[in-house]
Amino acid sequence: MTDGTVLQVAGLKEFGRALGKLDSSLPKGLRVAMNGCADFLIGKTVPLIPRRTGAAASSLRARSTRGAVRIAVGGRAAPYYPWLDFGGRTGINRSVNRPFYKEGRYLYPTLRQHQSDFAEIMERALLGVAETAGLDVT
Repeated sequence: MTDGTVLQVAGLKEFGRALGKLDSSLPKGLRVAMNGCADFLIGKTVPLIPRRTGAAASSLRARSTRGAVRIAVGGRAAPYYPWLDFGGRTGINRSVNRPFYKEGRYLYPTLRQHQSDFAEIMERALLGVAETAGLDVT
């Protein structure tokens, strides 16, 4: 990932631990909030992915934890997704060549393009989790 596409929230782990001390079910809300952020990015990325069957586009899934936003791609349904996004050689005797893009074509460029929107959605989600926990958020 290139420098402009990493978004770190200072104190996120500590926030999750503090929520767990208040109520053991609250950190689950943090994971759900992170999945909501991932869903925003997936919604912006899916229309950009080329389609023959639609398997590659539908393979994007939110797999967040309470400390990180993750998006799983490819899998059994579309094992070629990394090649589609980043490029390289594949096929018999590596005969199919797609130009290699270190930053990818779809997911990471979309994150970079919508980083401010993503950060705003994440901020609202974290504030919502804090308010659900009964914390005073100003």
